Amino acid sequence: QVQLVESGGGLVQAGGSLRLSCAASGAIFSIKSLGWYRQAPGKQSELVASIIIGGSTNYADSGKGRFTISRDNAKNTVYLQMNSLKPEDSAVYYCYAAIRPTSSSYYSPYWGEGTLVTVSS
Repeated sequence: QVQLVESGGGLVQAGGSLRLSCAASGAIFSIKSLGWYRQAPGKQSELVASIIIGGSTNYADSGKGRFTISRDNAKNTVYLQMNSLKPEDSAVYYCYAAIRPTSSSYYSPYWGEGTLVTVSS
């Protein structure tokens, strides 16, 4: 069984930094892409950043220049470094991954349970 476990959320003052981590574990054959979504209260979920197997990255405009996504393929882990945080970055951040389990020939989406980021003004 494949699972994603996030860590690194918390409370930080505006202008501060946080680093989120998400580790995938279980019977994994390969991981095609990894990324982060976030959802603030009363708002729709939005893509924050993603990274594919070749290393190409994609960022939402809201995080460009402030957020950096990276991955450690050996550890099946994705990171989101968030700098210059703003109160509007407050949300639950969810890790996702497109994973091919060892028991399948197909990639499927997997999600973490989320980690809360709160940025105080």
